[in-house]
Parts: sequence; C-alpha cells; structure tokens
Amino acid sequence: MRTLLMINGPNLGRLGSRKPDIYGTATLHDITRRLEALAEAGGWSVVAFQSNHEGEIIDCLEARRDVDALILNPGALMMNGWALRDALEDFPAPWIEVHLSNIWSRESFRHTSILAPLAAGVIAGLGSEGYLLAATGLMRGAGRPAVEPAARP
Repeated sequence: MRTLLMINGPNLGRLGSRKPDIYGTATLHDITRRLEALAEAGGWSVVAFQSNHEGEIIDCLEARRDVDALILNPGALMMNGWALRDALEDFPAPWIEVHLSNIWSRESFRHTSILAPLAAGVIAGLGSEGYLLAATGLMRGAGRPAVEPAARP
C-alpha cells in the first residue's frame, strides 16, 4: 500500500474554531477523515501530523522519507520557514503545498511562499477541498517525472 503524508503547520490544530470565516468550519480531524476515505478508496494510506513547531515538522519529514507523496499546509511557515525549506529541498517524494484560504487575496505579506518553488504544485483558496484535490493529483502521479517514450528505430 502506498502512503500519503499530510503535514499541517502552526495554528492548524485549531481549524474549525479559528477564524472560520477565513479557514472554514471543518476541523483538522474532519479533513483527515475525508482524506483517509479518499486515499483508502485508491489503495493508499494516510499518515497525519500537525505541529506548531518547525523543528518537529522537520523531524517528521526526516522520519518519513519512505512515503510516496506529501501534502503540506505550512501555515505561516511558508513565509519564514527557511529550515523547513532546506528539509524539503531533498525530500524524495512529490509534494503539494495547500492553503485553505486564497493567500493572494489577503494581506500582502501572505502573497509569497518561500516553499512553493520546491513543490509540484500549490492549491490555495478552496478550503478543505484543497487537501482532497492535492491527494487526488498526487495519487494520480502529479509531481513525478514523466516517463520518456521509447526511442523509435
């Protein structure tokens, strides 16, 4: 069975109660259960992790280098998580950065992610559906190198 790692960064453990007008009413538990159901239907398993501490997130990445794909919602670490960026530079699995809100329609300091250039893609502004879309893409091979066609004789 293939494994999808979902990592959520600072303040995301409070989803459902923290600024529901921006982040929605789904809790992290709700999102995880929906993701697990989707993954299971596709023959995948999910490992979920949340921390408010950058070092713990890096520890998780180092311990789970065996996964097949990663969904990462870095929260505010997208703006200043340089150590996290270093850890992601050589993370072997394809990954997608997810944000519940549309980061480009909010305050200007949220418009640039230092992590996004390393990701296979970024999904923002689609609420909790963004996690499911990221999982669907990753399970279908997004972020993996395309197979070169065989040379013709």
